[in-house]
Amino acid sequence: MAAKSARKGPTKAKKNLLDSLGVESVDYKDTATLRVFISDRGKIRSRGVTGLTVQQQRQVAQAIKNAREMPPTLPYPGQDRQRRAALCP
Repeated sequence: MAAKSARKGPTKAKKNLLDSLGVESVDYKDTATLRVFISDRGKIRSRGVTGLTVQQQRQVAQAIKNAREMPPTLPYPGQDRQRRAALCP
């Protein structure tokens, strides 16, 4: 028996979120923009999801990592669970 080939339709081009937001440079202090690139669990979204270029993805990732070092700006992944465990014995 011959195996059926899986035909996939045309792929939809991802929209570049930085271009659609009108952001020229990524800054770690702009937490509203950076939160777009973070999942609800606090993880950095991949290029496939965000549609960024390689250079833009590196800038966004570095800005998120820098912002995480500033306590009130962005949380680390899993930080909410630790905080909840400390509050509820």
